[in-house]
Amino acid sequence: MIAATKTKLSSGRLLIDGQWIETSKKFDTVNPATGEVLTQIAAASADDVDRAVQAARRALEDRTGAWRKMSASERGRMIWRIADLLEKNIDEFAELETLDNGKPIFESRYVDMPMVIDVLRYYAGLATKIHGETVNTLETAFTYTLREPVGVVGLIVPWNFPLLLASWKVGPALACGNTIVWKPASLTSLTTLRFGELAVEAGLPPGVLNIVSGPSEVGRAMVRHPGIDKIAFTGSTSVGKEIMRGAADTMKRVTLELGGKSPNIVFADSDIDSAVKGAITGIFYGKGEVCNAGSRLFVESKVQDEFLEKLVARAKKMPPGDPLDPKTRMGAIVSQDQMQSVLSYIEAGKKDGAKLIAGGNRVTVGDGKGFFIEPTIFGGVNNDMKIAQEEIFGPVLSALSFDDVDQVIAQANNNPYGLAAAVWTRDVKKAHTVSRQLKAGTVWINTYGLMDASLPFGGYKSSGFGRELGMHAIEHYTESKTVWLSLG
Repeated sequence: MIAATKTKLSSGRLLIDGQWIETSKKFDTVNPATGEVLTQIAAASADDVDRAVQAARRALEDRTGAWRKMSASERGRMIWRIADLLEKNIDEFAELETLDNGKPIFESRYVDMPMVIDVLRYYAGLATKIHGETVNTLETAFTYTLREPVGVVGLIVPWNFPLLLASWKVGPALACGNTIVWKPASLTSLTTLRFGELAVEAGLPPGVLNIVSGPSEVGRAMVRHPGIDKIAFTGSTSVGKEIMRGAADTMKRVTLELGGKSPNIVFADSDIDSAVKGAITGIFYGKGEVCNAGSRLFVESKVQDEFLEKLVARAKKMPPGDPLDPKTRMGAIVSQDQMQSVLSYIEAGKKDGAKLIAGGNRVTVGDGKGFFIEPTIFGGVNNDMKIAQEEIFGPVLSALSFDDVDQVIAQANNNPYGLAAAVWTRDVKKAHTVSRQLKAGTVWINTYGLMDASLPFGGYKSSGFGRELGMHAIEHYTESKTVWLSLG
């Protein structure tokens, strides 16, 4: 039985220049747990994108306008006000996120939404700390640098963490004084649109935040548009490459947080029970629809049998269930297409000779129309298999074995991606030595998946470039200007 929603859903509209705009074209957004249509979302056209960009440009460049006249402290208070409103409505936002994405309400309510609030408050506080510096050069000159907004920022956000990953971009963009055109994923637009309502309620000036929902062509129109100065994108590596090519014509600034196939390395001298829990979290949090999921599990041979036995036992205690049930830890795959993609990878693993030791099947929850897959674990995986090299983006774990440190480092790095990694060992020297040799933007030691608004996040290699969160994000949302004043 799937619980009924308590949240009232309204038909989606576009937010342009502080006004909610109806469109002639709409598309359905579906509840992954039931396969039923939740509501309809506005589909923006290229003209709508242009109007949003023009509104953002006016808000940015009008020296008499409310946004340009705001001091840094006033911008910070504005962002904090939005965070307060989100906190006031946190239960509603959590339910919307779960209805749209299929993730367990426990994750939406107690992990994702609280971090959105933390991120916004972090950048609210940072707004007054974005500054240049004076530099001693010549006695006959006064030289200094300024940090100025990069301009109109286009945000293209994926469906796996719809509001959380958006906050990583909205926070620094607003703190630095930019204006925004924001495209949510077509599968998960509900929390974005509701966030837009909070921004208007908080008093954010018209044109500062514009929302243009719709299919992938909306994103392409943003990338092509000469009035957008920067694209901040999170999503697949293939789309990231397309954005790089498209942005070249207008010389846009681009930051890309892309795919991952993160190695989770367990040494025999680790706390095995803790590492098992970490492996479960690493791959099954968010149904495995997580860019930094620990989808390649490397276990030292001498403890592999014990480890996998405990791992499988824990996985079997995570049956997919109603995402709105607070006890559920494995929700619904975001869409039917994504479910079929994950199932095709499971079949590829079997075909390539990997041993299926847990899960592997679509399961029925409620009336059977939802998109649910069991937590799935493959043993006996070789690093060159498809399931070990490609990002599956689902609850599928590939377990590999190793015998020594050099071997596992070589295998861990032998992959196109480099977003994250983890190391489990009681040997502090080994932990730091291995961490330094792993080609990944984040390395966790004896834990998995921890995040904080103050720490940068981003990837190596095909996992993209640029960093989100922390002070490092400010580099990507400002331009640095050098000023020389002759005193001669």
